Amino acid sequence: MPETTTLPSLPELGARVGARLRERGDTVAVSESSAGGLVSAALLAVPGASAYFKGGAVVYSRRAGRALLGMTATDMEGLRAETEPYARLVAGKIKDSHHATWGISESGAAGPSGSPYGDPAGRACLAVVGGAAHSRVVETGLTDRPTNMDLFARHLLALLDEVLDATPQSAV
Repeated sequence: MPETTTLPSLPELGARVGARLRERGDTVAVSESSAGGLVSAALLAVPGASAYFKGGAVVYSRRAGRALLGMTATDMEGLRAETEPYARLVAGKIKDSHHATWGISESGAAGPSGSPYGDPAGRACLAVVGGAAHSRVVETGLTDRPTNMDLFARHLLALLDEVLDATPQSAV
């Protein structure tokens, strides 16, 4: 189970990531699933968000993926949602469709039950795509839906913060 007590709150992460994006002159587009819009809300709560926030979508079904991201059957060949390759694909799709510097995404099972794919509640795959693709799996071990939604959003913003820290501005 990841250490959750060291993660800053969503407003803190939104402010920190927003400031870093603005300083770099970078932009971000967000695709969320089980976080339900919390990542976008945290980024948009920061005054001046229009300088870095290109847009976002809650992609909660295949139909939404087709309508909001232009996902095709070919895109999904050999993939299923709630995997790191899927999260990277979706992050790349949202990045490209919004002409953003960074695309970020999460796909998981907030709970209280697991996903139709057999993944347990409290598991999400996160991705950040810019100059390179970065992804990870978060497993909270919890079945509480609101708590998992918050943690998934916080972990995704923390991953973007880490990638921004490790990526020189000119490398994107």
